Amino acid sequence: MVSPSPTTHTRTLCADLPAATPGQPVRIQGWVHRRRELAQLTFLVVRDRTGLAQVVVRGEAADQVPPEETPVEVTGTATANEQAPGGVELTEPRITALSDDAETPPVELWRPTLNAGLPTLLDHAAVTWRHPMQRAKWELAAASLKGFRETLDATGFTEVASPKLVESATESGANVFAVDYFGRPAYLAQSPQFYKQVLVGVFERVYEVGPVFRAEPHDTVRHLAEYVSLDVELGFIEDHHEVIACLRDVVAGMVAAVREYAGPAVERLGLVLPDVLEEIPLLHFREALEIAGAPADEPDLAPAHERAIGEWAKAEHGSDFVVVEGYPTANRAFYSHPDPADPHWSRSFDLIFRGVELVSGAQRLHRYDDYVRTLEERGYPYAPYASYVEAFRRGIPPHGGFAIGLERFVGRLTESANIREVTLFPRDLHRLTP
Repeated sequence: MVSPSPTTHTRTLCADLPAATPGQPVRIQGWVHRRRELAQLTFLVVRDRTGLAQVVVRGEAADQVPPEETPVEVTGTATANEQAPGGVELTEPRITALSDDAETPPVELWRPTLNAGLPTLLDHAAVTWRHPMQRAKWELAAASLKGFRETLDATGFTEVASPKLVESATESGANVFAVDYFGRPAYLAQSPQFYKQVLVGVFERVYEVGPVFRAEPHDTVRHLAEYVSLDVELGFIEDHHEVIACLRDVVAGMVAAVREYAGPAVERLGLVLPDVLEEIPLLHFREALEIAGAPADEPDLAPAHERAIGEWAKAEHGSDFVVVEGYPTANRAFYSHPDPADPHWSRSFDLIFRGVELVSGAQRLHRYDDYVRTLEERGYPYAPYASYVEAFRRGIPPHGGFAIGLERFVGRLTESANIREVTLFPRDLHRLTP
């Protein structure tokens, strides 16, 4: 029968139902995942955040079972059945709808896979993320965040939070979102770069997890206008190799956390997680160009070059990761430290993961005079950067850092063709909803 009000028994999660004592009353809550109607009875499958549970409904009570995706509470008797999920089902149920009847979902969420195109998945994200295969992707992201924080917390880093409304562009250029800030211009932050450098002067080692914004008119499978950036900065370093060593440990911690905290999601998606070597293969930019078959005067690596370098790392070292260091100074951010041995090359680097750039990092300039000179050489006006550069008059130690794009990291874990497949609610050149 359908009960008019919830019961007061302690809730049992679907994943814990197999441990219930047969014959004992059990209360579960979740969504109506599927109804299978037979001649004499109906099988109701309930889904919660942990999995599925089967409920057996007999007689006329089946006519009152709410439609799929309606939140319900079910109280029944735990009954052994080898064919039920986990070998236990609920019988003699009392079912309570916890909301109005749900409208028919745009896709059949009870099917093992979602046979829908990406636009459909994104247009109806509030519902399609309920599918276990979709939800698994963000479970990977959540575990990655946990590993990121745990690794850095264990090595003396302090988590910080920087403003997302700023007075000037971090990376220079026009690819920023302008906003009206009480009658004067401001911008959505392209990164927390300036703030995390300044905060090295306070905490020595800092990190931040937060959104960043790029008004770049890219309509590609790897770019978003807003994404989650995992930023790290550490002080009192000798050179960028210390930063690379920190990055290696962070990535290893993220992969280990996915393995530990998101094992069911990894299994559901059929993933092969990467091994992070104790020393990630390291190439100078010149060597990377040679491996990629690119001209020696190329200023940066194109996606095709990254793929070639990724294939080289896998074939030569069995590694899904490779670091490329020493990019031309003129083509990196103005705060990148040049190599003292040859200032044409910088102490900057990228981490390539399965053929796609995942991370950019560098040792930074840390002396005030170097910043003033670099801004002049690049033709940047001093005024927009004044509050940032002035901090270097007051004793910022040698430092460096990096930033990981969370969605891109998860996209490479799953080897997704499009970064939007692993982004909860993408913002790009065309999409501002849902």
